Amino acid sequence: MNLSNFINIRQKINVLVLLGGMIMAGQAVFAQKTTGRPAPSGYISKVWSADQGNGTYKNPVLNADYSDPDVIRVGSDFYLVSSSFEDIPGLPILHSKDLVNWKIIGHALLKQPPFEHFSVPRHGDGVWAPAIRFYKGDFCIYYPDPDHGIYLVKAKDPAGPWSAPVLVMAGKGIIDPCPLLDDDGQMYLVHAFAGSRAGIKSVIAINKLNKEGTRVTDDGVIVYDGHETDPTIEGPKFYKRNGYYYIFAPAGGVPTGWQLVLRSRNLYGPYERKVVMDQGKSTTNGPHQGAWVNTTTGEDWFMHFQDKEAYGRVVHLQPMTWKNDWPVIGIDKDGDGKGEPVLTYKKPNVGKVYPVNTPVESDEFNTTTLGMQWQWQANPKPTWLYLNAAKGTLRLYSDQWPEGAPNLWRAPNVLLQKFMADEFTVTVKLTFTPNPKVENEKAGLTIMGFSYANIAVKSKKDGQYLVYTLCQDAEKGKTEQETVITELESKVPVYLRVVVQAGGKCRFSYSTDGNSFKEVVDVFTAEVGRWKGAKVGLFCTREGRTNDSGYADVDWFRVTANK
Repeated sequence: MNLSNFINIRQKINVLVLLGGMIMAGQAVFAQKTTGRPAPSGYISKVWSADQGNGTYKNPVLNADYSDPDVIRVGSDFYLVSSSFEDIPGLPILHSKDLVNWKIIGHALLKQPPFEHFSVPRHGDGVWAPAIRFYKGDFCIYYPDPDHGIYLVKAKDPAGPWSAPVLVMAGKGIIDPCPLLDDDGQMYLVHAFAGSRAGIKSVIAINKLNKEGTRVTDDGVIVYDGHETDPTIEGPKFYKRNGYYYIFAPAGGVPTGWQLVLRSRNLYGPYERKVVMDQGKSTTNGPHQGAWVNTTTGEDWFMHFQDKEAYGRVVHLQPMTWKNDWPVIGIDKDGDGKGEPVLTYKKPNVGKVYPVNTPVESDEFNTTTLGMQWQWQANPKPTWLYLNAAKGTLRLYSDQWPEGAPNLWRAPNVLLQKFMADEFTVTVKLTFTPNPKVENEKAGLTIMGFSYANIAVKSKKDGQYLVYTLCQDAEKGKTEQETVITELESKVPVYLRVVVQAGGKCRFSYSTDGNSFKEVVDVFTAEVGRWKGAKVGLFCTREGRTNDSGYADVDWFRVTANK
């Protein structure tokens, strides 16, 4: 069956299912079997929505750390995938009908290989910039692990289940792959190199793939050298249009770079170069690395990231046009063929208007699966949590820090999600039941990055205490500095809160009644992690061995606007 026939059949099926009112239920069942609970239909964040409700949108369309985004359209549906590094489940899959309103529908990587290697945090390793394509009835994601090579996963439905990863190209420092299925049926893979592993960077190479796209069949050819004009060129995306081969690639480094496009009539070059977007006079720094996508109405758009330091690499949507077979991305005010980013713009014309929808952040823990916004710092164990749907609680069991771990940065069982806006408030209701035979079990609410801080309940010989913990330079192995705030009654709920303000300023507080909150004196400034932004979430740990763990019951995790 060819692609156009498949899409037509898929569209007809979707229409029938929609008419029957069953599509959301079907997606929900499928997603629950794979990666977690799907978002409710029409969820609207209390802290960020790109859709302004008047036919326009504001950037970023995803004000969260979905770095290195790649996007495709299949029929009238858009799908986005991004880097996930060591976080699991990895390779988040987001869905949209209009490129502005997005929801998470699944993850393509439930456990990261090599499995034992990723059983402990490997900050900044794992999944780098992926590419998603739809070939011969399959959704295909090529993703790089800079220490092991390029992998492929496939699915009939982007919500899952996804196949086990297949190693397409082994090697160190081979990154940012993107496939191209040429007109004659031959498949190719474009990619870049990480200097930290490969000993070379700022070049782009192309390899041939076998007809299944499951392995490279040659040594590859370097087709572009950016050392003189485009240092640190990476993240290539491969397209063909009007007889030209196009490689869209960012250059110049993450916070300050530009969007480059290469084109050639010959797949192996020589390639002409053109800068098609940079910051210009806008406030959007380093706009680059992303994907070209079109609508069913014939409009062209480009999705890319912007580095916002502690907030991560957030996703912007830019209008795109073609001029003399070169793309122009953003607004070209002087007509030189190089655009600059927009902050607000009319929404894409996709033939109809769709409801406002955003990724979910809050979780009431009322089902038997976690919300899809959650990720662990390493491959998880089944003994880390229990979701008690009858009581509507998430039970986190304490797990011992890995041997030699100096701080929480090295603990795998930290359950986190991305910062979801520039300013927001997180409040959790938690009841701690430690093992009475074990000291120093601890559960609480944390902000994680190179340095971290948290507010938590900790067990001691004489009872439970509320403590505030700060760990500066955690990634360098520094130890925690802990301050006791107050003694608490055993097995009584406590409410923990963090208010994140502009600039990543974090203020922790607590309450015993859920109404009156007392602030911790210290103000913590959130920091980046390895190649990503700060994250917020939950943990339950212990330092020593025992034959049974204590546990924390989390009634809810709520994200609200700052007061």
